[in-house]
Amino acid sequence: MPPRSPLPQRLGLDAAWARTPDPDRGQPPPWPTIGAWLHSRFGARVDVAALLAQGRFVYQDGRAAGGHDPYRPQTFVWFHRDLPDEVFVPGPIHVVYRDERIVVIDKPPFLSTIPRGEHVQQSVVVRLRADLGLPELSPTHRLDRVTSGLVMLAAEKRWRGPYQSMFERREVGKAYRALAPFRPDLELPLVVRDHLVKQRGRLQAEVVADAPPNAESLIELETVRGEQAVYRLTPRTGRTHQLRVHMRDLGIPIVGDPLYPDVQDVSLHDFSTPLQLLAAELWFTDPVDGAPRRFTSIRTLPLRSEMPRRSETAPRCETDGPLGAVPAPF
Repeated sequence: MPPRSPLPQRLGLDAAWARTPDPDRGQPPPWPTIGAWLHSRFGARVDVAALLAQGRFVYQDGRAAGGHDPYRPQTFVWFHRDLPDEVFVPGPIHVVYRDERIVVIDKPPFLSTIPRGEHVQQSVVVRLRADLGLPELSPTHRLDRVTSGLVMLAAEKRWRGPYQSMFERREVGKAYRALAPFRPDLELPLVVRDHLVKQRGRLQAEVVADAPPNAESLIELETVRGEQAVYRLTPRTGRTHQLRVHMRDLGIPIVGDPLYPDVQDVSLHDFSTPLQLLAAELWFTDPVDGAPRRFTSIRTLPLRSEMPRRSETAPRCETDGPLGAVPAPF
């Protein structure tokens, strides 16, 4: 791990870093200068010449690295990458609870939880680090980009371990609600168990026949709305796309699902049709103080498209108090 970065976060993102290699005994370094090594290290991925000219590569002591500086092994260099423009993901992030250890938010559909791929600034973590002034904010569990609802984050690095471990040990209760077709012939409640595998590069998860179950979900009927119904889904495991696959296999695929039962050709920036799946409830015993915790989404089904107004150009973070949220002592 590198030492502490000499650069502050920018737009909620930590500076990138690189380290020159250890010396090769008896051999001269293959790069005469730091600039030559940076060009070799990053190639066309980073405009090294421009960043050097602007003094944006810095050493541990905060000094700007010069392209003609002599090469030295075991040297750390930090910099901020230039980020491409991103399409704004509409919809507010509601803060439903915040204290000195955790932040629980209610996210809109289409917003990634963490920076990933084409979604860097347009992610829960990056937006909220800036909005809440919490540079170490990090998620304790995952939620699909197209899924709406509750996400819990650790306010500081020191709290991430205790809360993340709860999810890994399956000590957190989670309930979802989904809007899907109503099947009067389907006897509910029922528990679905199977073996799911989500392979890298494939959009859909697959059910492996005759393999030991690794995915389990309780499916319950809540209310009937004509030809559709609201279902309460309680996952007892956390496989990728688990609830979406289980609903499909029951013949009641979730409304608005771009992957199940069939993969739809939908643009990454089409926000018109939200997946009707809501992470509605979280409950657990706090691993730090032993207090019971329970959080409920303020969103309801059906989820509507949250397209921005013409005047809206920046992300919004809204604080709500349905759970008696307390002000953070920051």
